[in-house]
Amino acid sequence: MIQQLKFDRIVSDDELKTLAGQYLGDEWIHGEINSDCDIYDSETNELVCSFRRKRVSVTLSTLAINTLAPLAVASRGRGFAAGPIDPESKYWKKRTLVKTKGCRTGYLKADGTPSKMMVNNQVGSIALGYFDATKALGIDKPCRLTYHTNHSLKQYEMGLPFIDELDRWYKKMNPDKHAIQLARANSHPKFKIRKTAYSTITVNRTFRTALHKDKGDFGGWATLSVLEHGTYRGGLFMLPAYGIGINMREGDVLVANVHEYHCNSEIWTTPEDDAYNETLPERFKIDTQVGTLGLDKKYSRISFVCYLRDNLIKCDA
Repeated sequence: MIQQLKFDRIVSDDELKTLAGQYLGDEWIHGEINSDCDIYDSETNELVCSFRRKRVSVTLSTLAINTLAPLAVASRGRGFAAGPIDPESKYWKKRTLVKTKGCRTGYLKADGTPSKMMVNNQVGSIALGYFDATKALGIDKPCRLTYHTNHSLKQYEMGLPFIDELDRWYKKMNPDKHAIQLARANSHPKFKIRKTAYSTITVNRTFRTALHKDKGDFGGWATLSVLEHGTYRGGLFMLPAYGIGINMREGDVLVANVHEYHCNSEIWTTPEDDAYNETLPERFKIDTQVGTLGLDKKYSRISFVCYLRDNLIKCDA
């Protein structure tokens, strides 16, 4: 029997909005979730998220860590999730910053002129699958497979049985929302991932997200899972409005309303963890010089966020 848990909303959206882009400490976690449950808002009785332990097989997890996880390369476009700009960090200390504000900054290029775009912290995070039409620096990009999907298409396709499995659990854990999302995805099948209710997968590698809400998705629901290489502590999926932290580990599945403010708790290691991680073969390229946040670690926490892009409905079918 799956536990049905109700939590009071203890912090308003307006209060959390003032903290967007900041890292929240463990003092925001009043209850840690470690077992199967469905979590509801005690006042509205609306479902907030569903969590299931160890539902993804080792075989599929191994497949994903060998195929999809290595595609999570550096990005500077993750908005509030990338956290506040620290001019003294390894990455930014090499650059002259201009117009820095919160999670965004410009910088001087090699020729001394300012960058045209404001960017975020560089983190290991990319989008796979499909993306809707966008415009950047005056260039129109049509609805499309993302660059990293096209660039590593065979590798991406090899990893899709893992995504199929997450979709299967989404359907089982929240059939009503899945049915609505699948119907929307099926209206433009050219831009959906196989037979799933998803169009897009965000892959994050050892990236502690700051407080944010997801945007650009249809319906607000996403399916999340984690892969691991080595050992670490923390990294809980935090829902500070309810004071809870969900301890997601490899093989777990979380179906959540990502239009609620969320973030990760601090990811850290003990000396014993460090000693163990030093013995592991290098699975991913370790970035010790550039300063990409998280990619200098011997361990890896790879998270997957699967969802449907809202504006794909506007694309030519």
